[in-house]
Amino acid sequence: MEDGAKVLQIHTDGSCLKNPGPGGWAAIITDNGSTRELSGGHPHTTNNRMEMLAVLNGLKALPHSVNVAVFSDSEYVVNTMTRNWKRRKNLDIWEDLDAEAAKRNVDWQWIRGHSGHPLNERADRLAQTEARKHDGAPPRKKRLTHVDESGAARMVDVGAKTVTERVAVARGAVTMKPETLALIRSNALGKGDALAVARVAGVMAAKNTAQLIPLCHPIPLDVVTVDFETDEDAGRVNVEAAAKTSARTGVEMEALTAVSVAALTIYDMCKAADRSMRIESVRLVKKTGGRSGSVALEE
Repeated sequence: MEDGAKVLQIHTDGSCLKNPGPGGWAAIITDNGSTRELSGGHPHTTNNRMEMLAVLNGLKALPHSVNVAVFSDSEYVVNTMTRNWKRRKNLDIWEDLDAEAAKRNVDWQWIRGHSGHPLNERADRLAQTEARKHDGAPPRKKRLTHVDESGAARMVDVGAKTVTERVAVARGAVTMKPETLALIRSNALGKGDALAVARVAGVMAAKNTAQLIPLCHPIPLDVVTVDFETDEDAGRVNVEAAAKTSARTGVEMEALTAVSVAALTIYDMCKAADRSMRIESVRLVKKTGGRSGSVALEE
C-alpha cells in the first residue's frame, strides 16, 4: 500500500461451541473513527469456517479497490492467504475469499487472540453470542441452487466465482443382443459405422449443452473426448465421455450430455436390427476443480 493512503480496518473472529457444532462469526469495520459491526452464525459448522466467513463477509461489505488491513487471530486464515498453506477443506469459502480479496488491496495481519486488543475481544464476544443463538437449533435445510427464495427457477449467478480448470468424466452403457454387438464390431450395420457417428454426436452434444438444458451456463470447452468399449460377456457398449474447461462453473452436464447423446446415437443406428436395446447407467464418475475440488464417485 502507498504511504499516506487511506486504509480501512477489519477485525474478525470466529467461534464454534463444539467444533463441529453451533458457530458464529463477527467482523468489525473501522473507517476514520466510525465502526460497523457484522455478525452471523450457523447451527452446525466448524471454527475454521467461521473464521473464514468473518473475513469474507467483512470484505464483501467494502467497496472494490479500497485499501484494507485484515486483523485475524486465525493462523489458518492468515497463513493460507499469505504463505500458501495447502487447502484441503473449506474449498467453497476459499474460492469466494480469493475472489473478494482480489477486488481489494488487502494487508493480512495476524494478532494473538485474547491478548487484550479491544476490537479483537469485541469480535470474539459477538461471535460467541451468535454461536449461542444457534445452540440447539436444527440444521439448516439444504435447498436447490437453481431455485430462488420464492421457489422460482433461476440461472445461478457465477460472476463472482474464480476461473479454474474443471474436468468431468461420465459413463453409460447400451445393452443389446449378442448379434447386434457383432454387427457393430464388424461395421456391418446398414447405416454405417455406429461408433464413429456416435463419437461425433457426443462431441457435438457437449458443445450444445447450454441450448439443451435450460439453466446451464454456456462455457468454453477446451476438449471433449468420447470413447467406447465393447463388452461381449455383458452384451453392451460402454460409453465414456470426458470434458474439460477453464471457467467459473463446472462441466459435469457437458460430459453427461455427451454420453447420453452418444448412447442415443448407437440406439438409433442399431434399432432396425434390435428393438430390445436399453440405455443404462448414465452417471457422473469423476469431477475436478471448483469449490468441491476433486470428487471420484467410482474408479
